[in-house]
Amino acid sequence: MALAAATLASSPRVSISVSAAGMNSSGLSMSFGARRVPGISVQIHSQRRRMAAAAARGHEGAGKTFVEEMRAAAMRMHTKDQASEGEKELEGPSLNELEPNLEAYLRFLVDSKLIFQTLENIVDRAAVPWYAEFQNTGLERSEALKKDLKWFSEQGHTIPEPSASDTKYASYLEELSEKDQQAFFCHFYNMYFGQSAGGRLTGKKIADKILNKKELEFYKWEGTLSELLQNVRTKLNQVASSWTREEKNRCLEETVTSFAYSVDRLRKIFT
Repeated sequence: MALAAATLASSPRVSISVSAAGMNSSGLSMSFGARRVPGISVQIHSQRRRMAAAAARGHEGAGKTFVEEMRAAAMRMHTKDQASEGEKELEGPSLNELEPNLEAYLRFLVDSKLIFQTLENIVDRAAVPWYAEFQNTGLERSEALKKDLKWFSEQGHTIPEPSASDTKYASYLEELSEKDQQAFFCHFYNMYFGQSAGGRLTGKKIADKILNKKELEFYKWEGTLSELLQNVRTKLNQVASSWTREEKNRCLEETVTSFAYSVDRLRKIFT
């Protein structure tokens, strides 16, 4: 999913816009309904209610696979310059107008490695039996990131420790994977499919600006990416086919939380 740095705007009707204006660097906590989510500094109750209301009306599910429902939910979090189906208005400059810096980009890569490694560890342990279906999909990113960070280190760059906010996010994913598998499913989908789409576009723009057009391993996959993605879509739809509508709606609601963490991570590139 095409994401740039984040504006996390707080108001009576809260919005999360993926742009550069008004970046908030604080790492406080945010409340999502009954669940307290660490590491993000904005309240987004209204966004989750809107997502749930759309699903409850049957708008999401009419004639769609569940992966298509998740994609539709994700498009609500995009601006129109990021995706033609995006529903948010752009606030502030677009990605093309932003200037990344290398130190900040390294922080982003370190945090991304932590989150992808956490997702991979969860499916490898398979505390929930169907998690095992998503082992060795070909979409895994932690080893690629490990190679990239090694390369940066060999060039003389200092590799930072993971941030406090994404360390908390990793813990949140661990907890979620045990207590709410439908909500976890949402984060899994958005992380891997987001990296395969907007993540690649972001990576190319950054490489052109600060890496002399070097393509990192993070943005490469072994095999045909479209086939890897389709295989995972099929498995995701098979798993969700046994869920109730309430369980599916809970997964869709989590899209707002997933994007809040993603934009918080991406803003590191431009700070």
